[in-house]
Amino acid sequence: MSASINPTVRRRRLGAELRRLREQKAMTAEEVAGRLMVSQSKISRLENGRRSISQRDVRDLCDVYGVQDELLRESLMAMAKESRQRGWWHAFGDIPYSVYIGLEAEASAVRNYESSFVPGLLQTPEYAQAVVMGIQPDTDLEAVQRRVEVRMQRQQRLRGADPLENFWAVVDEAALRRVVGSREVMAAQLAHLADVCEEPHVNLQVIPFEKGAHPGMTGAFSILEFPESADTAVVYLEGVTSDLYLEKEADVHRYTGLYDHLMAAALSVTDTRSLIARYAREYAEDVRG
Repeated sequence: MSASINPTVRRRRLGAELRRLREQKAMTAEEVAGRLMVSQSKISRLENGRRSISQRDVRDLCDVYGVQDELLRESLMAMAKESRQRGWWHAFGDIPYSVYIGLEAEASAVRNYESSFVPGLLQTPEYAQAVVMGIQPDTDLEAVQRRVEVRMQRQQRLRGADPLENFWAVVDEAALRRVVGSREVMAAQLAHLADVCEEPHVNLQVIPFEKGAHPGMTGAFSILEFPESADTAVVYLEGVTSDLYLEKEADVHRYTGLYDHLMAAALSVTDTRSLIARYAREYAEDVRG
């Protein structure tokens, strides 16, 4: 997927460069907004890459910042044009976490913690459908199927031509014990987990119930890292009505430390595989009756 232009990452890089130019001029976002007669929130959204940016916006900002270098102006204008292209996921309609998909498509490493279900990149189609229908019971079947298809397409990051360098997942034991869909679906899901975790760049750890309370009980999150040094790591927190993306160094550092604690509390990768195999056999035996 990285071979094509990624509009999400282009917006992010462009926003970071525009922020750098503003800070270089020692101007606040409020001052820039006043000069352009736009809202301060628009300037903030442009700089954090959450909003597409037009070439006209780039031109106006370059004028405000006094950018005389024509090569730099042309480069920023080209990035603006690329940032308005559509990623592969837009073909599936309105996907609520499309920004995350764009970041994931460009990431070199992803660390994911889930407390209640199997991570999306490791789900089978049947399990994914049951998850979407369970979490959003009012969603029509066509929309459910679209989201499942997107999830399956995302999984190319694990086994496609340009896979993640490292995918590490930590899940609570509840994700293995909660019967999502049916016991037959769970048997197939855990068998799939055992298979995909044989990949050298995929690691899975389970925090057993016996560990009691642990830092991950506050909720799921992901940490995404990127191959380009200009792209800072991002912490993603999924919400009910909106998602949160944390990019400040202090926030990323805090969640990285939290993830280290979760890994320490979890079973080893080897012991996790043994536990998954045991649960898979139990579900399969239940299905056979």
